[in-house]
Amino acid sequence: MKYVNTAVKKLDADALVQGKPVYTDDIASKDCLVIKLLRSPHAHAKITDIHTTVAEKVPGVELILTYKNAPHHRYTSAGQTYPEWSPYDRVLCDDTMRYVGDVAAVIAADTEKHAEQACKLIKVTYEVLEPVLDFETAKDNAVRVHDDDSFAKTPFGYAPERNLICTGCEDFGNFEEEYEKCAYTVDCTYYTPAQQQCMMETFRSYAYMEYSGRLTIVSSTQVPFHARRHVATMLGIPYTKVRVIKPRIGGGFGAKQTSVSEFYPAAVTWITGKPSKLLFTRQESFACSNSRHQMRIRVQAGCDEQGHVTAIHMQSLSNTGAYGEHGSTVVGLVGHKTIPLYNKLKGGRFSWDVVYTNIEPAAAFRGYGATQGTFALESTVNQLAEKAGIDAAEMRLRNIAKEGAEVFMTHEIKYINSTGLHGCITRGMELSGWKEKPHRWITPEGKIRGMGMAICMQGSGIANVDTASVELRLEDFGFYTLMIGATDMGTGCDTIFAQMVADCMHCPLEKVMVHGVDTDVSPYDPGSYASASTYVTGMAVVKACDTMQKLIVEEASRIMDCPIDTLKFDGSAIVSENGQSLSLDDLAWKLVAGPQTHQLVATASNGSPISPPPFMAGFAEVEVDPETGKTDIVQMTGVVDCGTTINRALARVQTEGGLSQGIGFALFENVQFQSNGKMMTDSFMNYKIPTRMDTGNIVVDFSESYEPTGPFGAKSIGEVVINTPAPAIAQAVYAATGVRVTSLPVTPEKIFMGMRKK
Repeated sequence: MKYVNTAVKKLDADALVQGKPVYTDDIASKDCLVIKLLRSPHAHAKITDIHTTVAEKVPGVELILTYKNAPHHRYTSAGQTYPEWSPYDRVLCDDTMRYVGDVAAVIAADTEKHAEQACKLIKVTYEVLEPVLDFETAKDNAVRVHDDDSFAKTPFGYAPERNLICTGCEDFGNFEEEYEKCAYTVDCTYYTPAQQQCMMETFRSYAYMEYSGRLTIVSSTQVPFHARRHVATMLGIPYTKVRVIKPRIGGGFGAKQTSVSEFYPAAVTWITGKPSKLLFTRQESFACSNSRHQMRIRVQAGCDEQGHVTAIHMQSLSNTGAYGEHGSTVVGLVGHKTIPLYNKLKGGRFSWDVVYTNIEPAAAFRGYGATQGTFALESTVNQLAEKAGIDAAEMRLRNIAKEGAEVFMTHEIKYINSTGLHGCITRGMELSGWKEKPHRWITPEGKIRGMGMAICMQGSGIANVDTASVELRLEDFGFYTLMIGATDMGTGCDTIFAQMVADCMHCPLEKVMVHGVDTDVSPYDPGSYASASTYVTGMAVVKACDTMQKLIVEEASRIMDCPIDTLKFDGSAIVSENGQSLSLDDLAWKLVAGPQTHQLVATASNGSPISPPPFMAGFAEVEVDPETGKTDIVQMTGVVDCGTTINRALARVQTEGGLSQGIGFALFENVQFQSNGKMMTDSFMNYKIPTRMDTGNIVVDFSESYEPTGPFGAKSIGEVVINTPAPAIAQAVYAATGVRVTSLPVTPEKIFMGMRKK
C-alpha cells in the first residue's frame, strides 16, 4: 500500500487555509430573500392570536408564515434512515410553543434589516402554560409537553400522555442473583449535563427554484439525503421535487445530523418562487437548535475477588427536550456501547426512560449516548477497583474480550473479530507513566497531582440499517472520478476514499477526483454519522474498485484480442503474457473516442450485518489547586484501536479533537437555564469550551488491529475518541483530592466544597 496507512494531506487543505469561498453562505446568491425567525419568549405557551398586518407593510417584506398559513405536515428532523425511530412531532409553525426559542413566525424580506424590522412588528398573544423544566419530574407529570400521539412512528413505548418518548428494559442472565454473589459492589448515580456541539459554522441553508420547477437546497448538513426526505415531508410534495447540495461544512459534531435550518428557506422559496437563505446567529445555534442529551444514570455493578466484573445494571433517564428527534436511539448506546466491554459478565440489565421537557431539544452529538454511559460505567469500575484493591488498568485487562469472544448486551455484533484494546491499555500505561508515577503526589508549589484512566468502545455504522453506495468512473486520459454520497464535514473522508481508490487501482493520488454530494447525481449514502463513513462507505469504494479492475481487463481483452486470463493490470497498463501492452490512458481514450465507445462505470453498495467496535484507553494526569479547587490537565493520553489507520494524520487530529471535546465535557461545559426556561449559556462569553491552553499535553498513539469486514482492515474512529476523558479526569481528581464528583462538569466549586467537607 502506497497511500493507505500514511499521512496524506487533505484534498481540500489548500482551498480551506486560503479562505476560498466554499461554504453555504459563499454560494448563496446576493439578491436572495433573507429569513428571520420570530421565536417564543415562553417555555410553554399557546398562541391565541397573531397579527402580521403591520409587519407585512414593511418595505421589502415578501412573506410571513405563521401557524395560520404555513404548511402543516408533520415530520421529524432526525437524520436517520427511513423509517425513522423518532416521532413525527413537529410542524413548521405550530400554535403551541414548547421551549424558549420555538418558532412562532417565519419572515422573509429583501434585506436582513427589513426582516428584523418586520419581526418586531408582529403582535402575538400568548396563553402562558406551566412548563416542565426538570427532567427528573417530567415522567407522568400533570403538564404534557405534547398532547397528540397520532403522529408516533416509534415502536419503543411512545406515550406522550406520560411525557415519554420511549421506555424499555433488556436483561442478560439474572442480574439480581449475580449481584448478590459479588465480593465487591458499587451502587452510584451519575448526572451528565447537556453539551453544545460548538461547531464554527452555524446552521445555514440556501434555497432556490430550478427552471424545471424543482426546489434546490444548498445546506451545511451531515445528512443530505435525509434532509431531502425531511423537506419533502414537511412541504407535502414528492421527493423528486427536492434536490439537496452539500458544500464544505464548517464542522458539525452531530448537530447537523438533525435538519435545523433547511425547512424555512425551503418553505419560503417553494411558496414565493424566489431564492432565500437563513443564517443562524451564534445565539440561535446555542439556544434554538439541539444539544447532547442531559442524563441521569444509575449504575449497580459488582465483581468477584479476582476483579472479574460479573454483574452490571445501568438505568438511564434521558432528557430529549421539547421534541423527540434521536431520543429513542441515543439512549440505546448508553448501555450497548459500554456494558459489552466487560466480558466476564454473568448477569446484566439495561433499562431506560426518555422524557419530553420544555427546553431546547436534544439530538445527536459525537459519542451519541456512549459518552454519558462511559462516564457512568467507567467511574463505577474505578470505584470497584479501589474496593477490590486492584490497579484500575489491571482491572480492565482482566475483563476485556479477546478476538473471537462472544459479546453480551448488544445486537450489533455477536463476536469480536478484531480488538487492539489490550494494546491500547498497555501502551497507554507506558505513555502516561502509569506504573512509574505515584497516582497521588504533592508538587513543591503545594498543588496535588492525580491520575485516572478509563476504556471505551463505539461502533462502525449501524448494523443492518444503513447502506452506502459509490460510483467509480474511468474518464478520458486514464483518471478516475469517484462519485459519493458520504458527507465530508471536515473529517477528511473525501481524502480517505481517494487514498483507497489510489491503492486499489495502483495509480497516483492525483489521478483520483472525488465529487461532493448532490442528491441529484450522487449515489445514495445515509450521511456522516454513526462513525460510518470509513467503514461502510469505504467498503463500497473497495468493491467498486474491484469491479473497475475487472471491467478494464475485459475491455483490454477485446481491444488487444487476448484471452482475459492472460492479462494483468498494474495500474498504468494492461500487459499480456506474450508482452503485448496497452496503457490505461490509451484504453480510456479508445473507450470514449473509438468506434465502440462507452464509458467504464463501476457501482457498488455496502451495508453491514455487524458494527465492529473501535476501542480506546484514556489516561489523565491532573493538577488540583487545593486552595481553589481549580483543575488543570497535565497530560491526556489516548491510544486508539481503529483497525487499520487509513490516514494517520487525520486519525491523529480526530483523536486530539475528540479528547479536547471530552476534556470540555469533563471540566467546563454545562448548558444552564433560568427558572423560566430561557438558556443562560447562549454565547461563548458564558458557555466555556477548552482552548489549547486548557487541554494540557495531549499524547496520541494507535494499537492497530485488522477488521476483516472493513476496507483494508479499518474500523471507525470519529466518535470513540471523545468518551474516556470524563471518567479518567474524574478519577484523577478523586485520586488527588479524595473528592469523587459524580455530576459533570467537575468544577472547582465541587472540588473545593468536597475537600472542605472531608
